[in-house]
Amino acid sequence: MFRSHNCGELRLSDLNKTVTLSGWVQKIRDKGPIMWIDLRDRYGISQLIFDESKTSKEIILDAKKLGREFVVQITGNIVERTSKNPDLPTGEIEIFVTKLNVLNQSKTPPFTIQNETDGGDEIRMKFRYLDIRRDDIKEKLIFRNKVNHEIRNYLNNINFIDVETPYLIKSTPEGARDFVVPSRMNSGEFYALPQSPQTFKQLLMVGGLDRYFQIVKCFRDEDLRADRQPEFTQIDCEMSFVEQNDVLETFEGLLKHLLKKFKGVTVGPFKRISYQDAVSNYGTDKPDIRFEMKLKNLNECAKHKSFNVFNSSELVVGINVPLGNSFSRKEIDRYTNWVKRPQIGANGLVYCRCNEDGTFKSSVDKFFDNDDLKKWAETTGANKGDLILIMSGKEDVVRTQLGALRLEIAENLGMRKPNEFAPLWVTDFPLLKWDEESKNYHAMHHPFTSPIKEHLDLLKSDPEKVNANAYDLVLNGNEIGGGSIRIHDKKIQSLIFDLLGFSESEAKQQFGFLMNAFEYGAPPHGGIAFGLDRLVAIMGGNEIIRDFIAFPKNNSGRDVMIDSPSTVSDDQLKEINLKSTL
Repeated sequence: MFRSHNCGELRLSDLNKTVTLSGWVQKIRDKGPIMWIDLRDRYGISQLIFDESKTSKEIILDAKKLGREFVVQITGNIVERTSKNPDLPTGEIEIFVTKLNVLNQSKTPPFTIQNETDGGDEIRMKFRYLDIRRDDIKEKLIFRNKVNHEIRNYLNNINFIDVETPYLIKSTPEGARDFVVPSRMNSGEFYALPQSPQTFKQLLMVGGLDRYFQIVKCFRDEDLRADRQPEFTQIDCEMSFVEQNDVLETFEGLLKHLLKKFKGVTVGPFKRISYQDAVSNYGTDKPDIRFEMKLKNLNECAKHKSFNVFNSSELVVGINVPLGNSFSRKEIDRYTNWVKRPQIGANGLVYCRCNEDGTFKSSVDKFFDNDDLKKWAETTGANKGDLILIMSGKEDVVRTQLGALRLEIAENLGMRKPNEFAPLWVTDFPLLKWDEESKNYHAMHHPFTSPIKEHLDLLKSDPEKVNANAYDLVLNGNEIGGGSIRIHDKKIQSLIFDLLGFSESEAKQQFGFLMNAFEYGAPPHGGIAFGLDRLVAIMGGNEIIRDFIAFPKNNSGRDVMIDSPSTVSDDQLKEINLKSTL
């Protein structure tokens, strides 16, 4: 063994012990006759001391040759520190070094290996193995491991079976582009990497396993939005003989357990709202309900005057910002410019101040009097000292725009507190949406989602009015999980495929294996999949998922550390009968 103890475990109770430690040189403080070195490993930091009056000359000379991130082994005696460091668990002791062995040298790192590093994102990703040495990243990876372990234990304890499903599968339309893998043994044919194990977990239910889970890698070759990864980890689950409420209660229990275990937070029954209410009240299907500021329809009290901007709009909608009257004109202008950015795409913003004396002052006083503005206040629930912000336009667009502004304001006002957790279920999603381009419907969730029982008859007569038996779990404005009760009846599944534009032969070619399985006694079943990366990041108090992934890709889907993706040789292409067009 290269060490008798780790660098984080020694205490004053170990005084006078002879120990051997190994680790990386964190910091060197050379004060002439006395030198101190901070030695770091995964577990913590121990201070080493070298004293010219007591330490051999040879060791002193070797110590003075050390640099940051050198890997060393030392043997020494534990002594009490004269100047103690209360910020370190080992801060009451130091090790008087009697033996020094350099295990490996190090070049000067391209950034400092400490929490407040001077390295930017790109350089840290290029040297990720160095970035992992930083406590900030190391602790996040350790936290992820603990959450992972707790999830497995919880699901095992309620009779879920961990089953591995294949990574090399058949390409199926599940909403995003597949990563495809050519087969050398089957020339001209391709595997696909799974976007999810969806059909396999349904087949496991047909197989009678009853409760399945898997913490599994999934892959989607899509244009990456902020903080997305082309490969990500799901907690994938499926259950037989269940209805929607059974699934919701089971996985509500899992999240409650995790929040209690890791954050010390007790959460009551999760709120449940419909998709329509989420979009109407918050402008999004993944609302952050840690604060109010609900969207309010102002059509009735804002479209009766000569202000054509409102009159020509499909919807006039507003929010009340509590105590927002304290905003300066400069701050209001900043938010106006914020919504005009291409990412939001709004034309502007109307404001109304609710003064302490009961009067109102708006940016459209030319068109609206005090009585009008009072009605705005009553509709939005604004009180003295508040600020009303209003946008107008097409209903489906302007709600999204104002919902984004709601989050931006809440972030700036400190309403989105990282240690406060407000989970909720969003239900009653539309099953299908008409696609004008393809002249077919497309599935809002995926093709295997069951309609709610009450809407089965509408599948043939009015498909767009059908609600899906689907549900999303939202935590602090982030979708962390989604699932549905699945179709287990071949006739209904065939009808869905028909509505989605699949011919009978196409449906058989793509999903014949699943349809065949439904003919052999498929039980009613449903499930859910959680995004582990996102869940861990939120519970870790930092919504940047890359920090909780050991070796993440950048926003272009590249691994800048290993320079991937990359070209392959002509010989490799020849083996699989492919030719480069570049």
